[in-house]
Order: sequence, then structure tokens, then C-alpha cells
Amino acid sequence: MAAWIWILIAIGVLVILGLAIFGARRGREKAQRREQAQELRQEADTRTQQAEERERVAEEQARQAREARRVAAEVGARADHIDPDSDTPEENA
Repeated sequence: MAAWIWILIAIGVLVILGLAIFGARRGREKAQRREQAQELRQEADTRTQQAEERERVAEEQARQAREARRVAAEVGARADHIDPDSDTPEENA
């Protein structure tokens, strides 16, 4: 066989080898990126759950604050009603 045929065969083998190595490397990179994406999704889910829990706690605290304000207003109104020195609109009428 002529030398140029062996050169073409060698070039073909090198190209195929290069493609195989490149494909394997690319496959590993994809697998690593999939793993990283999965980890990020898990972190996002965890953060979402934590945020939802904080929102529930904040809503409960806001409800308790509204209730405390309502009770305070009732107690203040009762104190005004009982206090003989308080100026109430009823006395001025």
C-alpha cells in the first residue's frame, strides 16, 4: 500500500479518537451540570419552603397584633367610660 493511504487511515483514526474523547468529555460535563441543576433546584425548594413558613409566621403575628389593638381599644373605651374626669362626647352634649 502506498504511504498516503496509511496517512489517510491514521488521520481517520485520529479524528474518530478525537470525536470519541470529545463526546465522552461532553457527556461528563452534561452529567455534572445536571447534578448542579438538581442541587440548585433543591436549594430553591428549601428556600421557598422557608419563605412560606416566615410568611405564615408574619401573618399570624399581624393577626395577633390586630387583636391586641382591638382589645386595647376596648379597654381604653371602658376606662374612658368609667373615669369620671374624662371628657367624653356624651357629657358635652
